[in-house]
Amino acid sequence: MLSPSFDTAGDVPALLRSRGYAVVSPQDVAALAGCQVADLQALVPSWDDLPPDTYLKDSGRYRRRRHSCFVVEGAAVQQVPHRAHWQPVEYNALHGGMQRWFEPMRPEVAGAGAWKQLVHALARVSSDVKGDRAWYVEAHQFRIDTTDGIGRPTPEGAHRDGVDMVAVFLVAREGIKGGETRVFEADGPAGQRFTLTEPWSLLLLDDARVIHESTPIQPTAPGGHRDTLVLTYRAGGFQGG
Repeated sequence: MLSPSFDTAGDVPALLRSRGYAVVSPQDVAALAGCQVADLQALVPSWDDLPPDTYLKDSGRYRRRRHSCFVVEGAAVQQVPHRAHWQPVEYNALHGGMQRWFEPMRPEVAGAGAWKQLVHALARVSSDVKGDRAWYVEAHQFRIDTTDGIGRPTPEGAHRDGVDMVAVFLVAREGIKGGETRVFEADGPAGQRFTLTEPWSLLLLDDARVIHESTPIQPTAPGGHRDTLVLTYRAGGFQGG
């Protein structure tokens, strides 16, 4: 596995402007959020309670998830009424064009102080790069398991999400091989690949500049799985209105 070269928290906005992505260590993620890594780790048990994703068009049973939406305006982080996740087919050829109603995040997670600090911190970074504005945030808790042999973190392949910024956190990685992260220029040949292994390490992406994917995982021990948190930030409203 190729380990990522972590960028310092202070360099993140400039790197997003210059190359379209940054990779941040757990310690710098906590520093950005103004909390401790232990505060983020306290959220991890909720990944053991994710319902199955029943919308997979490849008939897979390898993905579990929860989904909730928030608006960040100024210092306020407000959870909005539960809504469907929707993407156009231009950004997700496999699952685009359909309303997908996932179970919401647990209230004790969405209401945790560290959670709100994390969501707000990345809104600040997004405003540093894109300009100060309200941000419409979709949060996705994922577990990709290997019960049936192979789990696919990104069954749609290399993609953009149709938003402004994308944050992908590695939350846990247990008893697996694979799961390599790949980032490519959206309009050029350059790319990087590495494997996130440290809990709460972060890949932060300018969605207009780069495309990304994660390779399939296979078990090396019973119960092998990969847990991630994906936060997307979009100006002007949620996709699908």
